[in-house]
Amino acid sequence: MLRHPVDNREVVKFASWGSKTETAIIKPILSDFEKQNPDVKVEFMHIPQNYFQKIHLLFASNTAPDVIFINNHYLPLYANLLEPLQADLNFYPKALEALSWNNTLYAVPRDVSNLVIFYNKDLFDRYKVPYPKSNWNMQDFLSTAQKLTRDGVFGISFDEDALFYLPYLMSEGGGILSDDLSRIIVEEPKSMKGLKFYADLRKKYHVAPRREESASATMAQLFLQQRLAMQLSGRWLVPKYREDAQFDWDVAPFPRGSAGSIVPLDASGWAIAKSSKHKISARKLVDYLSSKESSIKFTESGLIVPARRDVRTYFLDNQKPKNAKVFLDVIETSKPTPVSVDYKEIMDNLNGKFEKLFN
Repeated sequence: MLRHPVDNREVVKFASWGSKTETAIIKPILSDFEKQNPDVKVEFMHIPQNYFQKIHLLFASNTAPDVIFINNHYLPLYANLLEPLQADLNFYPKALEALSWNNTLYAVPRDVSNLVIFYNKDLFDRYKVPYPKSNWNMQDFLSTAQKLTRDGVFGISFDEDALFYLPYLMSEGGGILSDDLSRIIVEEPKSMKGLKFYADLRKKYHVAPRREESASATMAQLFLQQRLAMQLSGRWLVPKYREDAQFDWDVAPFPRGSAGSIVPLDASGWAIAKSSKHKISARKLVDYLSSKESSIKFTESGLIVPARRDVRTYFLDNQKPKNAKVFLDVIETSKPTPVSVDYKEIMDNLNGKFEKLFN
């Protein structure tokens, strides 16, 4: 058992990625945990880049941290190295589903991540285009994007990452992997319908910027420069837009396809390594990090959609976006991303394949 060399406290190693904003929230929480558990010292391993490559090496060399921040995309790879966990009923069931493998929970959720349409209200007003309605469909969405594409402004964002084309596939009843993970369904008719519509936004209708038109700018930068009227993205952009946007903006749900308005739901949370020699203290730390009090601190930053249902009132603050409730409503209609052990390889293959389709 690892002990602190000076004061003989039990040392629990905790690994997480995260921006400066996130680490500024985490550090005081860890400090409070230590005050409440004076016999435990938390060693915070902040890994801002190549996180899972480094976690992989730590497991391979038998030096894995006791507590690991993890997301649902990598969970299947590590499930057999993690301790099965339990969580109370305060969490959204879909967050628990996303962080489970073979019906066993392996991480207690911190947040859920889904996608909404951010839109520039000033541009909508300038071009006299009605704001998106909550029940709009793909045709309404396309028509809105066409009316906004003028004067060097594009109607909608375009990212080649699967996260951003999945809503188009899912909303037509398709996806990348089948729900039982038994087959790749991306070339089945429902998926191809959504994929073609997405590619056409750029190639046929030209309401989304081509690669050479966005050059080295990200979609977030184009949105802030008011060169994009609408952007499909997630809650992580809210703190940036609150600070940097020089215009009025809000959010709306993704439009309905033939299967409804369905976006992928992802989740991040805290797991315990099976190899940990400090499981009791590690579980105390996970309980503390995932508590209502800690969740409020993460939520108030504007950075996350909390995985705890009992924190929603803190999420719906009076800051932008005005329609913040959309992020919570979308949880009900979203779908945990079907992810397999070899998901990363599947995605690498698809990225090469779709590069031609999108360009």
